[in-house]
Amino acid sequence: MTAPTRRAVLRGAVMAPGAALPLPALAQARFPDRSIRLIVPWTAGGPADLGFRIMAEVAARRFGQPVVVDNRAGAAGTLGALALQEARPDGYTVSQMHVGVVRQMLLNPRPPYDPINDLTYILQITGFVMGLVVRADSPFRTLDQLLAHARANPGRLNFGSLGTGSTQHLVIERIGLAQGLTWTHVPYRGTADTLRALMGGEIDFASESSGWTPLVEAGNLRLLATYGTQRARRFPNVPTLREQGLDIVVDSPGGLIGPRGMDPAVVAVLADAFRAAAQDPAHTAFLERMDQPLMLLDGPTYREQMRRTMEEERALLRRLNLLPA
Repeated sequence: MTAPTRRAVLRGAVMAPGAALPLPALAQARFPDRSIRLIVPWTAGGPADLGFRIMAEVAARRFGQPVVVDNRAGAAGTLGALALQEARPDGYTVSQMHVGVVRQMLLNPRPPYDPINDLTYILQITGFVMGLVVRADSPFRTLDQLLAHARANPGRLNFGSLGTGSTQHLVIERIGLAQGLTWTHVPYRGTADTLRALMGGEIDFASESSGWTPLVEAGNLRLLATYGTQRARRFPNVPTLREQGLDIVVDSPGGLIGPRGMDPAVVAVLADAFRAAAQDPAHTAFLERMDQPLMLLDGPTYREQMRRTMEEERALLRRLNLLPA
């Protein structure tokens, strides 16, 4: 009897009833089979950068491939989403997501992307505790004192945030509108830059995410208010804005996104790896230090939440007269 050729054996395996996998599936490469680029749209050293670096290391061990952090600061944190518009939807380029990715397109008269439909939502990961800080030697010991000084000295106080139109910037503008106050905004490229400027005396106060935590605990900065629904766990004596008579609450979720049109199977691999990385002790210890909550949501739920957020942001920007004509 003539021995079957290799081609005949393969053909039989494909055509036989109950065959486990067709040839195309056998030929598919395992994802990932090379390094993944993770864009963090802020300068190195801030809380968003540090947290994602920890997760990148954990995810890399799970993948067996490097996850390389690519810092792209500027443009109010939208350079990651912009880079995804040119990236292949193969899962090898992903970016940190934050609410500014949505808001900046509302502020742009010619938005270069649709923040809901031109991105793939992979995983919501965490929220960001934000607050208003001054130097320890500042004369302002309470938020009321700072607001009183601003009222008596219109436009004289300078404050920093990580960019025009950022969540941190708009909180202060909302306070100004509510209280009839004016001040001067100085935008920076990231939280680390803003805090260096504050420590160096370039600005009078900063509105920033919880990268200020170590400096507040060390006694270098004074925290006057936090912006969330609840007081920060690490600073239970610091009241929220709402507790201080300002009807402003900001909980700012962040997560992971990719280019439009990604394979759902690849999305699932990324989501599983970063979900595990987010719950790794190294990352949860970082969240504890930064007082950031873990807020895990799957991709479709995250996308729907950002769609609702976009409409809420549109209404807010309209009230602040910041929407383009």
